[in-house]
Amino acid sequence: MANYIFELPMKVRDYECDLQGIVNNANYQHYLEHARHEFLLSAGASFSQLHQQGIDPVVARISMAFKTPLRSGDRFVCKLYLKKEGIKYVFYQDIYRTDPSDGSQKLSLKGVVEAVCVVNGRLAGCGQLDRLFEKYL
Repeated sequence: MANYIFELPMKVRDYECDLQGIVNNANYQHYLEHARHEFLLSAGASFSQLHQQGIDPVVARISMAFKTPLRSGDRFVCKLYLKKEGIKYVFYQDIYRTDPSDGSQKLSLKGVVEAVCVVNGRLAGCGQLDRLFEKYL
């Protein structure tokens, strides 16, 4: 079992679904990104603040394994934990569909997002994020 450090409940909106009635694959990236942004806010920073300081965290690689589709109206929770590998921050993010009748959860997606920092236009380590995330690593 993963040791999640952050969870964000969400709900599927109609326009996120394709003709098959399931969430379009690209929207899962939006869910993962939204959860990372909210995690960053909960840790005490925002992307706009970081950008103003010349720090731009960017996605270098993303991997998603689809398990069970989400459908319109489904409630789900995006959970994450974080590891540091060299200058990369690796976010392990899982999405679970929540059953409204009993609150049980079924795995919908397993994602791994590798992010790096561009500091003043150059790929670099980021001491500010290291300090911000140290209690989670």
